[in-house]
Amino acid sequence: MDLRIGTITLAVVDLDRATHFYRDVLGLPELTSAPTAPLFDLGPVSLALRARDGLLYDTGAKVGKTVRSRDVFPGFTLTHHAADETDVDRLLADTAAAGGRVVRFPDRLGGRYAGYFADPDGFLWEVAFDVLP
Repeated sequence: MDLRIGTITLAVVDLDRATHFYRDVLGLPELTSAPTAPLFDLGPVSLALRARDGLLYDTGAKVGKTVRSRDVFPGFTLTHHAADETDVDRLLADTAAAGGRVVRFPDRLGGRYAGYFADPDGFLWEVAFDVLP
């Protein structure tokens, strides 16, 4: 398995405020200005911003006060960009077999085929293949 972080997604309370901060205050180059998930260039990885409620819905995670529970949303996700849809399915199956936990089985999320798994400590990974060019 050649797992690599392609995107770090932060769950933010106020998407407009966060976009302004990362774009205008920190000066990060904006790769896309999608109204629901702006994407910024961080060199070898990208930084995505998502409204907290939207990311909670995507992952199926729960809000809590501590990340000690495996079911509590840590406030961010890591994304591995898969080669194709079969790679998404395989990686999620492999992680489940090795002690990870699939928290959302793969399906179409907008223009991508994606699912989520949690590592043994509850940190969330999205495994995604961009279906649209």
